[in-house]
Amino acid sequence: MTRRQPPLPWLQPGDDFPDPAQAWGPNAPAPGLLAAGGQLDVPTLRRAYGRGIFPWFSEGQPILWWSTDPRMVLFTGEFRLHRSLRKTLARFVVDPRCELRLDTAFDRVIDACSSSPREGQSGTWIVPDMRQAYRDLHRAGLAHSVETWIDGELVGGLYCVNLGRAVFGESMFTRMPDASKIALAALVCFCRAQGIEWIDCQQNTRHLASLGAREIARRDFVAQVERQAPEPAPTWEFRPVYWRELLV
Repeated sequence: MTRRQPPLPWLQPGDDFPDPAQAWGPNAPAPGLLAAGGQLDVPTLRRAYGRGIFPWFSEGQPILWWSTDPRMVLFTGEFRLHRSLRKTLARFVVDPRCELRLDTAFDRVIDACSSSPREGQSGTWIVPDMRQAYRDLHRAGLAHSVETWIDGELVGGLYCVNLGRAVFGESMFTRMPDASKIALAALVCFCRAQGIEWIDCQQNTRHLASLGAREIARRDFVAQVERQAPEPAPTWEFRPVYWRELLV
C-alpha cells in the first residue's frame, strides 16, 4: 500500500515554520521540502536560518522552504587543502596585485552568483526576489560576501549568512581558475580564527565533497544551529594573519 504524501503547508506572512522534521522524506517528489509561501523579509529569513531552514525556488514558483536530511556541512577543521590549491594560495597571499576582501561588493557578488548555475542545474535559483532579500540581509548585517580581487578586478567570490557562531554558505562564482576556491579557503580561515566550527553547504555536490564537506543528520544539524545561532557574531574583517590557519 502506497503511503500518501502529506499536503505541503502554505504559509501566510508572519506564520511560524513547521518543525523541520516534517519536511518531505526521501521518497517524496521533492525530498526536504518543508513549506511554501510566506515572505522573504529579514525577520522571516532570520527565523528560517535559525531553525536550519532555507529558501530555494525558481522563477515562476512560489517561495519554497527546505530542510534537507541529511545536510551537507563543511567542518572547518576538515577542509581539504589540495596541493594545487595550496600552491595557488601561497602565491596569492604574497602577490601585491591580489587581495581578499569582505563585504566591499556584496551586490556584485550576488549578481555574479545568479548567473552561475549550481552544479547539475541549467538555470539559476537566485531570482530577483532572492537577490533583493539577501541584499536586505546584508544591510541588516546578516549576510556577507567574501571576494577575490586581482589587479583591482573582482574575479571570484561567495556570499553567506551568519547568525551568531553559525555560518550558512549560499553560492559562489569564479571568473578565473581557483578564484572561488580562494574565497572559500579564506572563509575557512576566517571561521577557524573566530572559533566557528562549521559552514552549512545545504546540499551534496561533488565539488563540496572534494573539499571535505560531508553529510550529517538533520536533527544533529538543527541542534547545532539552535545552540550556536544565539551566540555573539564575529566582526567581519579579514586579516592577513588568518591565512596561517591553512598555510602553516
